Amino acid sequence: MACRGEYMLVTTTCPDKDAARKIAGLIIEARLAACVQLLPIDSIYTWKDNVCDESEILLLIKTKTTLYEQLQSLIWRNHAYDVPEIIQLPITGGLPAYMKWIDEVL
Repeated sequence: MACRGEYMLVTTTCPDKDAARKIAGLIIEARLAACVQLLPIDSIYTWKDNVCDESEILLLIKTKTTLYEQLQSLIWRNHAYDVPEIIQLPITGGLPAYMKWIDEVL
C-alpha cells in the first residue's frame, strides 16, 4: 500500500526505561501515536567534544504526519536531554490493515 505521506515513524531516545515509559505513555494518552515501541540500545556519539558510550532506550513512534508538530512539542517538553533526538521518517508503504488501524486509533 502506498501511503502518500500520510504516516510516519518518529524516533527519540531516552536515558532509561522509566523516562521512556513516561514519554510513551504521554504520547499514547494524548492520542498522538497509535503505537510506541521501546527498545534497549547502545549509543556511541559525540557531545560537547567528548565521545560518549551510553545505554539508552529507543522509542519507535508510529503516527500520522498531521500530528508531528504536536508530537514533537510533547516530546521536547517532557524530555530529560538538553537536545533530544526527534527524527521524522516517512512511511512510504505498509500493510493496508495496519495503516487502517492507525487511522482508527488516531
